[in-house]
Amino acid sequence: MRAIIWTKYGAPDVLQLREVAKPEPKDHEVQIKVLATTAFMGDCEMRGLKFPFYLALPIRLYVGILKPKRLKILGQEFAGEITALGKNVRHYQKGDPVFGSTGFRLGAYAEYICVPEEQQELAGPLAIKPQNMSYEEAAAVNIGGLEALHFLRKGNIKPGERVLINGAGGSIGTFAIQLAKHFGAEVTAVDRPEKLDMMRGIGADHVIDYTQEDFTQNGSTYDVIFDVIGKSPFSRSVQALRENGRYLIGNPTFAKMVRGRLGLGTGRKKVILETATLRKQDLIYLKDLIEAGKIRTVIDRSYPLEEMSAAHRYVETGQKKGNVVITVR
Repeated sequence: MRAIIWTKYGAPDVLQLREVAKPEPKDHEVQIKVLATTAFMGDCEMRGLKFPFYLALPIRLYVGILKPKRLKILGQEFAGEITALGKNVRHYQKGDPVFGSTGFRLGAYAEYICVPEEQQELAGPLAIKPQNMSYEEAAAVNIGGLEALHFLRKGNIKPGERVLINGAGGSIGTFAIQLAKHFGAEVTAVDRPEKLDMMRGIGADHVIDYTQEDFTQNGSTYDVIFDVIGKSPFSRSVQALRENGRYLIGNPTFAKMVRGRLGLGTGRKKVILETATLRKQDLIYLKDLIEAGKIRTVIDRSYPLEEMSAAHRYVETGQKKGNVVITVR
């Protein structure tokens, strides 16, 4: 089978298309013909080991000190069809259309992948694909949608509350806009100027071009601020919260982690920073919302598998609107 092999840490060109052996399912695994995956920012960060120092070292120890050894195929999101079953699989059949994520096992940049029927340690969830989505649309739900849902639930949003999403035009942010609206919030979305119309189109009540306006200094206040990208100024963001407001940080720096844990300068306002937990029941919850027409995937560009390096380069420009998907056909 064809797969994108991760030869070393570095720029997108370290990704190489190769022929490798097709994996065979273990007793509790299903084999999936991958029809779509994504070029997700998390994959780009893993490829180049672009993590804060407190994360980079343990990742090197897990994957490989000088180059990837334990895991050589990147990719965390997928959608496809089940082609073979382990002997103990009970809940799926050959031909089932499915979507899911691999978790830290990676491996979705390939024509076939084997994943556990039920979620296990380091593995992501698997579920039947939404009926009203293409494989490309479904592949992009698995991390962006689940991370957005995780953090917004932590924000305990009530109908009528004002929610600001910083970095709202990307994979997580586009789902966060739609979910916050579903929860009854008045949503302000912050991102680049070229993404403003798209964010309005998926439900944002107000949009802010961060190159022209600093949301922490315009006098507006919010019940919830969800900083998807972790770049909002800590003190000014807390000041922009209303009494009992919640500041959700999806990708915190080490300094923000320390300040958030210590509660420095927050008073009755709450700082929430943690790693999202991707769970099957939440993926099914998103599937139900999708089939009810409540949320959808935003796709900017699509690339074939052999152009994975180009897809990664585009993702790293920060210009993508929603998701970049990869067709594996």
